[in-house]
Amino acid sequence: MSLLLNCDLGESYGSWKMGLDEDVFPHIDQANIACGFHGGDPVVMMKTLALAKKHDVMVGAHPAYPDLVGFGRRSMNCSTDEIIGTVLYQMSALDGMAKSQGMLMAYVKPHGALYNDMMAKVEVRKAIMQAVAQYHRPIKLMLQATNDSAQHLIEAQEYDIELLFEAFADRCYDDDGKLLARSKPGAVHNKEKMLAQVKQLNEQGTITSFSGKTLNIEADSLCVHGDNLEGVQAIAQIRKIIEGA
Repeated sequence: MSLLLNCDLGESYGSWKMGLDEDVFPHIDQANIACGFHGGDPVVMMKTLALAKKHDVMVGAHPAYPDLVGFGRRSMNCSTDEIIGTVLYQMSALDGMAKSQGMLMAYVKPHGALYNDMMAKVEVRKAIMQAVAQYHRPIKLMLQATNDSAQHLIEAQEYDIELLFEAFADRCYDDDGKLLARSKPGAVHNKEKMLAQVKQLNEQGTITSFSGKTLNIEADSLCVHGDNLEGVQAIAQIRKIIEGA
């Protein structure tokens, strides 16, 4: 099966605009919708869900640390209960609004620093898994495909939840298989490098790291960030590459 294509969307807030959501929706399979903690106010959430319904796109919650000012990219020292409550709160908000439009939230993909902490810290990852497990119906959790994916599957079995693994079209990888920090030069690919990475992943199941190392990536879905203008502008070409599998 070919990769699914996902994008972080609905991240505008009030009069502040982020991304080109209307241009993206015709080309994607999954929309990771902000839930108000890093972006996405109630009206934006409502309109983003309507676009997802119009284009028959699967919707997922995109919860974050409560960090509107920092766009959810600043790590916070939260307790397990705080993480569980924060994630459940945002899941419930999106799912409730989705149901009002005849849709159902299918999965959860943490945003920004919460995502990075989930991948780096077992206590954060398990807190998020607990939140997903405590939801009133089965929901999948999306996380990065890495060399540790087998261990992450074992952890998920402990909480009886399903995982979706994703790769990234527009982000550079470090040699350890994690994403190169955004603070480092070259962390976000330009259009040329992005398309080359997608083609390599789609045809060979590998990516080339920052230093030139070849890494195997087994992913279910491919992410293009909605706040990366070059990624959004290239998404139609990325779709064609994926469909050529």
